[in-house]
Amino acid sequence: MKYENICTISSIREKEAADAERASIKYKQVEYMSYRIGEIYDGTITGVSEWGLFVEEKQTKCEGMIRLKDIGDDFYSLDEKNMMIVGKNSGTTYQVGGSVRIKVKNVDTIKKTIDYIFV
Repeated sequence: MKYENICTISSIREKEAADAERASIKYKQVEYMSYRIGEIYDGTITGVSEWGLFVEEKQTKCEGMIRLKDIGDDFYSLDEKNMMIVGKNSGTTYQVGGSVRIKVKNVDTIKKTIDYIFV
């Protein structure tokens, strides 16, 4: 019983340490990009959601989001099965793994978010 409790506490502490490490890395990425608003980069789509595309900047690995509302050329909807968004009128698709050109639109150091837009 004693060793089981020690192992449980160790596992909890390990998870807390990993969470703290991820949070500090994300904060530094947001801080870094806060000085680069308006700059253009190459990125890779790493995820899709009903709100937008998650994009990782290729050089620094800073991940942010292109919000669907910021893609003004069409109405886009999520195709979860194929992990992509699809333009209703144009048929344009953006899917995980795709390469894109992005510009840093905004950062929020409190929420630790980076907003990108297409170039």
